[in-house]
Amino acid sequence: MKELTNQQSKVLYCVEVYLNKTGFPPTRAEICKELGFKSPNAAEMHLRALEKKGYIKIQSGSSRGISIVKSQQSFEEYSEQIPVIGLVAAGSPTLAEENVEKRISCDPNIFSDCFDYFLKVKGLSMIDAGIHEDDLVAIKKTTDVKNGDLVVVRIDDEVTLKYFRKDNHNLKLIPANKDFSTIIIDLREQEAIIEGKSVGLIRTH
Repeated sequence: MKELTNQQSKVLYCVEVYLNKTGFPPTRAEICKELGFKSPNAAEMHLRALEKKGYIKIQSGSSRGISIVKSQQSFEEYSEQIPVIGLVAAGSPTLAEENVEKRISCDPNIFSDCFDYFLKVKGLSMIDAGIHEDDLVAIKKTTDVKNGDLVVVRIDDEVTLKYFRKDNHNLKLIPANKDFSTIIIDLREQEAIIEGKSVGLIRTH
């Protein structure tokens, strides 16, 4: 079997996940939605490459006519269920069970760094960075962040996703949308807890 490109691996993984969860393969449109491709032609191109390399078979005339010939790796290797965190209840730890909307199977190596959960994006404050409402941002739990990182920060009972910039005692949480204001916190007067940083994104649109 020939080695796959990163994008081909993601397409194959997407097909495997659909088969594992629903019992049938995705359409080209569903692959585009999951992986952020702009047109079904991109999905088709990667599917044809996967067929040529011997990983799948494509049945003509059927939008779901895709069958796995060789899995890239067995589902047992990445059957871990990753929590998806929606709105965080006031005062509760982010990973508390009441904040978990669902859990999804995910290859732990899909991104270059390990991660602990997906944060489901709410609102449009990061839209100019290509992060849309309902997208899933992969979050690594860490306090080791640097200026420019996309971080999850807890301020009082609010949890927000913004770009991080710290200058002496001032913490700036910067949106990626000109319609939203930068949050400025004087750390001598108010506490801000860094809960983690983004290591990747799964688009849902």
